Amino acid sequence: MKFDLSTMDSGATAWVLASSALVMLMTPGVAFFYGGMVRAKGVLAIIMQGFVALALASCTWAVVSFSLAFGKGNGFIGDLHFAGLAHLNEVLPGYSGPKAQVIPPLVFAVFQLMFAAVTPALITGATADRWQFRAFVPFVVGWSLLVYAPVAHWIFSPVGWASRMGALDFAGGLVVHATSGAAGLATALVLGRRKGWPDDPMRPHNLPLMLMGAAMLWFGWFGFNSGSALGANLLAGYAFVNTNLAACSGLLAWVVVERLRFGKPTTLGAASGAVSGLVAITPAAGFVNPVSALIIGVFAGLGCALAVSVKGWLRLDDSLDVVGVHLVGGLIGSLAVGLFATRGVNSDGADGLFFGGGYRLLGDQAIAAVAVVGYAFVVTWCLATVIDRVVGNRVGTRDEECGLDLALHGETGYEINGSVLARRRT
Repeated sequence: MKFDLSTMDSGATAWVLASSALVMLMTPGVAFFYGGMVRAKGVLAIIMQGFVALALASCTWAVVSFSLAFGKGNGFIGDLHFAGLAHLNEVLPGYSGPKAQVIPPLVFAVFQLMFAAVTPALITGATADRWQFRAFVPFVVGWSLLVYAPVAHWIFSPVGWASRMGALDFAGGLVVHATSGAAGLATALVLGRRKGWPDDPMRPHNLPLMLMGAAMLWFGWFGFNSGSALGANLLAGYAFVNTNLAACSGLLAWVVVERLRFGKPTTLGAASGAVSGLVAITPAAGFVNPVSALIIGVFAGLGCALAVSVKGWLRLDDSLDVVGVHLVGGLIGSLAVGLFATRGVNSDGADGLFFGGGYRLLGDQAIAAVAVVGYAFVVTWCLATVIDRVVGNRVGTRDEECGLDLALHGETGYEINGSVLARRRT
């Protein structure tokens, strides 16, 4: 069925295009956020991975991934009808009747493209300082096809099995954050620990750069969540307000934990708390009221701060806390939908346990979460293992000691009077 351009809402279209640009900004935001957190000799390498992830995922999305995510197919994977972004003058499967869109399908594809681009960039934080660039490139392409596209189909597409079951994910708590967190766990295990970790604390080398990246993420997240309303309407307003409130309460909860545990709140903790709140509110932003958003942010700040501290006990070298923030935060937010969702905010959603809806929605959220995390972990593990057998995932010991900036890219992030500052500082 052809998309009727006479039904297009120009205001909604403009809002979604602007939101797409905001979400695009999140990928370099991730790169700078991670760049400030690594050691000086690896800052360019981690930023390079973020920018290359944006390029690879974008091209893959246009060629085939969008069709696999939003094509008709079956409940588990779409078909190739929209490959190459063809046939986007047609109504997308499932988006008819009450779910009919008022933006052109091409604009929707662009908006969803930015989600597909930022997700693999998040994974790089778990593998910082040790991932071969020649392994990273095929990984992003394979992961976008084998993990992201199917999970997006399950949950974001109205014809996906989880969506038909009743699971709710407003802007990607499962599709983006749980998948990247589970993938980060798998890749960190496959690559192994960094040389010298955990005896060497490997502290962040540039906290102002990290804070700049966090600010870009916070700013871009308004497009991430509010844009998912797919219109300039009251629902977008709720998502905007809820996004900010959860970030703020998450920040405060994290620094309180730091103050109680270590005696001093840190800028790294404040930024991590804000991001944890943003992650957790992502699946719930368009389904909960502002008070619930504050509560979800607090849960995320507390839960993610505690989760991050566990990796030392487990000897899991999740370098930049992708598992602790994105996997745990995504799960907290997704399950919180089953508790706090209310039709008073979104009539197309459902009522959670605390709003008279019983346990049905909470059960649907839990089933979808287990399926997404399990699938993403297993497929990522297999993909990373195969790539390791073919080209090798891990850089050599000498390259790791020298730093990935110089070893893989022939550049250094900091140089004064011809001497490499990165080597001096590490």
